Amino acid sequence: MDTPLLTPPPPPPAALGSDRQRPSLVNDARPKERHLRFWLVTVLIAIATAGSLVFVDRSPLGVIAFVFVLVVPFEKWFPRHHGQRIRRRALGTDLSYALASPVLQFVGLLVALPVALLSLAWLPGLALRPLVARIPAAAMPFVALVAFDFVIYWVHRWSHDIAFFWRFHSIHHSPETMDWVSGFRNHPVDGAILAPPFVFLLAAGFSPQVTGALAIIQVLLGLFLHANVRWRLRPLHRFVITPEFHHWHHANEPGAISTNHSVFLPVWDIAFGTYHMPTDRRPQRYGVDEEIPAGMAAQLMHPFRGIGNPLCHLRHPVRAVGSAARNVAALTTEIARSTGRRRPVRAI
Repeated sequence: MDTPLLTPPPPPPAALGSDRQRPSLVNDARPKERHLRFWLVTVLIAIATAGSLVFVDRSPLGVIAFVFVLVVPFEKWFPRHHGQRIRRRALGTDLSYALASPVLQFVGLLVALPVALLSLAWLPGLALRPLVARIPAAAMPFVALVAFDFVIYWVHRWSHDIAFFWRFHSIHHSPETMDWVSGFRNHPVDGAILAPPFVFLLAAGFSPQVTGALAIIQVLLGLFLHANVRWRLRPLHRFVITPEFHHWHHANEPGAISTNHSVFLPVWDIAFGTYHMPTDRRPQRYGVDEEIPAGMAAQLMHPFRGIGNPLCHLRHPVRAVGSAARNVAALTTEIARSTGRRRPVRAI
């Protein structure tokens, strides 16, 4: 009997009264004299960043050093969660992901190529190509950003709502501590989430340079959005994403599950009912409720549990085609259900 590819969606989040350790929040009110400290730190970080760009190589260790120098001083001076240490639990796991990033990115690329082809995202891209050709060159990067963000919003949303996609994306959401290094924890198969937006933009006629720049900015911005900084940046909430926006995306609390999927512009979450930014509280609990093993190696293997050995289907190619067709139909149904789900906009 063929092993089904899909599994039931993850159970609902546990109540906030869980025994899980929760760091306390820092009071946002700070004396005005701290402003001087802010600008001193800003100058120091600017100098350190410039030095890193000149002297630090692009090896994984150099990237870790660069992110550490760029973000950690802000986490120490302006922490969101008071008392959260740099040497915290599961730090070694996240550093392992950072060090192994070249290999993981290569594996992700191997997966992304067939995903880009089979997603058929290049078809609407080709259809829009004549219209894209009429866009003035000066406006092209801005149009590309909006198109990229729109497509990746839906792919990101499906990675939460569809059980098979969530198998891999849950690894990124498994850290129970949000800080400078937690953003490195990504499954390489989950990284293929960028393939459909990429092939859509390329097929539509946007330059590879613009498309690649958007992907790089998205990755670097993502590292900052995970940082343990307390800035709310309220005036920006409805215009660009902020650490507050992304921390709610990672919050394992009622009402916050599967919200705030945009990577640049919150307008898509506002328009499609997944915007979640409470004004009277802040996220305190992160992670997922399903059991995720400790350690990078175990986490990389975890999403494949229960899928079975795909090579076994080679002995029965006719049955394999039937099984693949049923799984594609089930995935299509789940995508349609996720796309049609709309919740009321809250806390705008």
